[in-house]
Amino acid sequence: MKKTLKILLLCAAAVAAAACSKSRVEQMALAENVQFSCTPEVLTLVGDKIPVDLTVTYPSGYFHPKAVLEVFPVLVYGDKEQRGPVLIYQGEKVMDNFKVVPGAGGVVREQFAFDYEEGVGQARLELRGIAHIQDKSSVIPAIKIADGTVLTQLLAEAHGNYSYKKDDYQSVLHEQTEGQVMYDYNSSVIKGSELRSESIKELQAALDEIASDPRYSVRGTSVVAYASPEGGQEYNAKLSDQRAASAQKAWKQVTGEAAPDNLEVRSIGQDWEGFQEAVEHSDLQDKDLILRVLSMYSDPAVRESEIRNMSQVYTEINKNVFPELRRARFITEVDYRNFTDEELVELADKAIDVLDEEGLLRVASVVDKAERKAEIYKTAVQKFHSDRALFNLGAMMLDDARPDAAIAYFDAIRDVDADVQNAKGVVELQRGDLEAAAELFRKANTSEAQANLGLVELLQGDYTAAANRLKGTKGVNGAIAYLLAGRLDEAEAAVTCFCGRAEYVRAVIAARRGDAAGVKSHLEALSQKDQRLYERAQKDVEFAKYR
Repeated sequence: MKKTLKILLLCAAAVAAAACSKSRVEQMALAENVQFSCTPEVLTLVGDKIPVDLTVTYPSGYFHPKAVLEVFPVLVYGDKEQRGPVLIYQGEKVMDNFKVVPGAGGVVREQFAFDYEEGVGQARLELRGIAHIQDKSSVIPAIKIADGTVLTQLLAEAHGNYSYKKDDYQSVLHEQTEGQVMYDYNSSVIKGSELRSESIKELQAALDEIASDPRYSVRGTSVVAYASPEGGQEYNAKLSDQRAASAQKAWKQVTGEAAPDNLEVRSIGQDWEGFQEAVEHSDLQDKDLILRVLSMYSDPAVRESEIRNMSQVYTEINKNVFPELRRARFITEVDYRNFTDEELVELADKAIDVLDEEGLLRVASVVDKAERKAEIYKTAVQKFHSDRALFNLGAMMLDDARPDAAIAYFDAIRDVDADVQNAKGVVELQRGDLEAAAELFRKANTSEAQANLGLVELLQGDYTAAANRLKGTKGVNGAIAYLLAGRLDEAEAAVTCFCGRAEYVRAVIAARRGDAAGVKSHLEALSQKDQRLYERAQKDVEFAKYR
């Protein structure tokens, strides 16, 4: 925007008479044009500053060689004002160290910035001046250079991105109960004592509990029979089949009910898996050697041969390991329908002590009142020192823009993962320390942290970097980064929701495209969704041409 400051910079000819000097100074307000151009034409907030690129053009013959001109840039808004740096120019014969403007004229470029403060959206930039020739001075009337400040950057959602820690509460628990009977060497006969064993009694008690509790439902039943890995693979396969058959027949004696139609009967044969597990948990002297044999050879015959060659340890295996593998298992798989959210809320009110960590985290996530939610999280911290509950308490503080309260919870977390680093970055973001926030976001390096880094770059005024980092993401912040980087098509594609803030951004995009109908349409939509933002839009210089 070019403005003309009507100041007399005195003709280039030397005038010696002091009386004449006075008249020249007095003429400064009536002189020919000195041009001032401001870039951008409308001031724009970039980061936390409002930069000004001012170009002053002095025509030939205007600047008296003994003249000194002081120019004062002032940003005026409401009843406040900010003064920029004093710009001082001198003629060729002035013995000082200011910028010299020759009598032949010249161009001087000045760059400076004002601080962002509330109210600068309706600010005007004006230049005030004083001209001096020796001991004579004349005040130059103020002239407006720019009107209004673009504050589109402030539409960014600067609260920070973070997510609450989830619970692992299972609405349906998959459980398994089982008992087993043991067989004698080379036998498939189930002895009566085995049907009265503690293992079978525990299974029967569990089945009684399942039958009496409506929360349980049987998902499947099975009989699985094995043979110990001795005596040859083919022989043991047949023996395992026979044990499976005898166990199937014993089902009613074990459970008190006839075998269901969907009873699954499986014969495993040689139980090498059980053998390996038994050896791992044993105190056999050469168990590492045995395990090495199992890892080296997959052929059952070779395995058995190698183990038999360990004569001393084989005796112990034959005595203490093999007998435990001559068995059949009776397995019932059930689903347990856990407490519903409504039941959890009731339990939290009446018997909160019965809830485990996952139950507490779940019920805290579903209650409505923030105060009650915090109480439940604190219970999880007290009972289980729950890191997730601590994190969520901190997140609640961030929701309320209370970063100092949030960090106390985050600092108490023992297992500091990437989510915690990101949340601590949000603390610094809300405190206004963008550099500290960026460092923590880089450490976290999660998708949320990357979005937050893009936000930091946006708030710092590095719109190109922000747009590149947020590339491919959807949302208002990405749209604003694209918009301020001049990539309007990408900005339009990035804003996908229809909230008030999104409509505002769409209106700005339309304004920058010169789309008057689009501006009108989106501002009308904004008026229906967010009256506060709509009132702001009525004063926004982005829409000055459309009012």
